[in-house]
Amino acid sequence: MNANDYFLEASLYYAKSADPKRKALVFRRFIRAAEAIRFAVEELAPKLLDGCTLEVNEAHYFGREIRPLYDDTVFPLRRRRMGLAR
Repeated sequence: MNANDYFLEASLYYAKSADPKRKALVFRRFIRAAEAIRFAVEELAPKLLDGCTLEVNEAHYFGREIRPLYDDTVFPLRRRRMGLAR
């Protein structure tokens, strides 16, 4: 993903629950990919993040490919300090 892609519209698909018996997916659309990435990393449980899919400009990023986008130096949004209570 290049720096400009963070400002494109994005779709995020993730499981509603970490319970493997529940197969319901949630679909969310974000105005900017950076917002979808921040939501996935900061708000989803790690187990849910592993199973989610991000779609940006016809490119797909799966599970563990999303965290490096958040950690990239060109990520345009302020990051939450990890280790703080949600």
